[in-house]
Amino acid sequence: SRFYEMTEPFFEWLTNSYRNSLESFMKTRWVAFVIVILAGVLVATLWKFVPSELAPLDDRSMLRMSVVGPEGASYEYTDDFMQNLGKSIQDSVPESKMILTVTAPSFAGSGAVNTGFVRITLSERNERIRSQQQIADQLSKITKRFPEAKTLVAQDQTISMGGARGAQLPIQYVLQAPNFEKLRLLLPKFMEEVQKNPVFSISDVNLKFNRPELQIVVDRDKARSLGISVLDVVQAMQLGLSGQRFAYFSMNGKQYQVIGQFERNNRNEPLDLKNIYVRSASGQMVQLDNLVSMQEMSSPPQLYRYNRYVSATVSAGLSPGKSMGEGLKAMDEIKNKVLDDSFSTALLGPSRDFAESSSNTLFIFVLALVLVYLILAAQFESFIDPFIIMLTVPLAIAGAVLSLWFFNKTMNIFSQIGMVMLIGLVTKNGILIVEFANHFKLQGKNKIEAAVEGAVARLRPILMTSIATALGALPIALALGAAAKSRMSMGIVVVGGLLFSLIFTLYVIPAVYSYLSKTPKSLQNE
Repeated sequence: SRFYEMTEPFFEWLTNSYRNSLESFMKTRWVAFVIVILAGVLVATLWKFVPSELAPLDDRSMLRMSVVGPEGASYEYTDDFMQNLGKSIQDSVPESKMILTVTAPSFAGSGAVNTGFVRITLSERNERIRSQQQIADQLSKITKRFPEAKTLVAQDQTISMGGARGAQLPIQYVLQAPNFEKLRLLLPKFMEEVQKNPVFSISDVNLKFNRPELQIVVDRDKARSLGISVLDVVQAMQLGLSGQRFAYFSMNGKQYQVIGQFERNNRNEPLDLKNIYVRSASGQMVQLDNLVSMQEMSSPPQLYRYNRYVSATVSAGLSPGKSMGEGLKAMDEIKNKVLDDSFSTALLGPSRDFAESSSNTLFIFVLALVLVYLILAAQFESFIDPFIIMLTVPLAIAGAVLSLWFFNKTMNIFSQIGMVMLIGLVTKNGILIVEFANHFKLQGKNKIEAAVEGAVARLRPILMTSIATALGALPIALALGAAAKSRMSMGIVVVGGLLFSLIFTLYVIPAVYSYLSKTPKSLQNE
């Protein structure tokens, strides 16, 4: 055809050029081992500089905000704050389609009256100029104008293996202490270091010492001298302050509760203890403040346990450009600096998902390597030929990691999937070269000639399949289409790994084959 006549001269020139360059390379073919070693060094070096995370955040047109007011705040106080916050969001985010504010949300049982939740639904990505991340950054700045309550802005994780509803920050770091007093002593120091660390944009902890508490200590000697027991003091306070139901009475056919409690204006201040009297053994009424001393302190409204240890969960948001891997590494460094060996740590939420996915993906990668090697060993009836073919993998991984580093992308579950895909994609090129080299060797050619002829004979199929696969993955690498940002790293890994491996495979595999290949068993039998 006319197209064949136009393109064939180019492919003939390409084949001849490749043959000449490969024959020249085979004169110093020991360089192939250097290239493989350098590829391994490149992977080990750049791996440290590529940030890691579970998955990049997709623009899902959805934001969540979590609000926690002062301990002891009333429902009216929190509801008024939520209404003001909702109006401010509506004025600042014209891209919003719906703003839902909930006071005292009950996602897990009865909600505390000092908490709130906001869900913001945005217009579709192609209908707005600002991205979801830009809007979230603006909302974080807006919340600083509302010091009456602590507000956290969070985006839905691209991948979640189950977990809590509501706004959830990516870093969830659990501190486990041997006892409560030790945790109370060191937790403020830990949080101070977290707040100073530039890796984190915002931080919070679930164990807060913000509930006001009045500790009353009875002077037992003085009370005993007056014939008053500690039980008498407790019962007097219980009658006036607890609001407990003591009995029922009936009147006009209806039943009413008998509740012991002073009027609110008589029990708001510590000095109101003067209004409580206790009868002594002699029958005299003694003011309670003559028998007790008071100490104001704060305590947590709720205690937490994790794996049977007293615990506190530190949550943190990441600064722009920082990854989850960097955040967890910073937390570990702070832990080693502030806490002693009696503390242990654990991960929750997105952080635990990230750690589990990393270990699982590594296992899958190794399993894929072993499986491919065993299949090739059965196919070629040799353990040497599959080893030669598998040398394409470090070349591809080097190209993948180099591409991630160059384009400033993260090592995440999608890029790891891309690397597993590369095992099958690049070993195919090695199979083509080794299989045809064995064929030429059976015809009586020596190993160098067989390697060269096999590589040249399969040049066009290798180029065709590799370039076609790279072009097929190119739309993913360019982040074209809905929710493409999270999968962009997978496309970059596939395209970069394929092209990088393609260039070096055409030279490294024939060179290594000329050193390591052995005569097939079928030829030995003959």
